[in-house]
Amino acid sequence: VQLQASGGGLVQPGGSLRLSCAASGSIDSINFMGWYRQAPGKQREMVATITSGGSTTYAVSVKDRFTISRDNAKNTLYLQMISLKPEDTALYYCNYKRRLPGYFADYWGQGTQVTVSS
Repeated sequence: VQLQASGGGLVQPGGSLRLSCAASGSIDSINFMGWYRQAPGKQREMVATITSGGSTTYAVSVKDRFTISRDNAKNTLYLQMISLKPEDTALYYCNYKRRLPGYFADYWGQGTQVTVSS
């Protein structure tokens, strides 16, 4: 599975961005995708996840500001971000989890930079 993320950029506090992640390769009918982020000097953290059936989870820090969605026909994942804050500044990674017997295999995109600054 290959993941290509895009849509990052520089935005002022309070602004909005929409990230996209195009998945290609061997995509399973049942899978889990999500967005993670890593700020300088910090560990990578989960931002939001979504199952192939549409069930979602969000980090507390982004709930009510970020919306994760997917287009299964296009194998594309999205993250709509509003009311952005400086603390949202990070490298955002797209993740695909393949369910295998007893574990999940993780696939990662190259990351797209989001910078929130005035």
